[in-house]
Amino acid sequence: MSWDDIALLILAAAGCTTLLLSQAAELLSRLPALIRAWHEVRRAWRDHRETRPDEGPEEVSPPLRRVADDQRA
Repeated sequence: MSWDDIALLILAAAGCTTLLLSQAAELLSRLPALIRAWHEVRRAWRDHRETRPDEGPEEVSPPLRRVADDQRA
């Protein structure tokens, strides 16, 4: 292994470390907004489930018939 190979290895390791750290910083900077959005989704889901029984039973539409059934009749 020559000094050129060692220098290239050090540069490559430094570049990979820089890339990894910048990606980690980007992820951590977006984490609070992601957590807030997740709590909002959970709150909306919980509120939706709590208000649903007061609305009464859902109307169920009649089953769909195939076009071929209409043509035979």
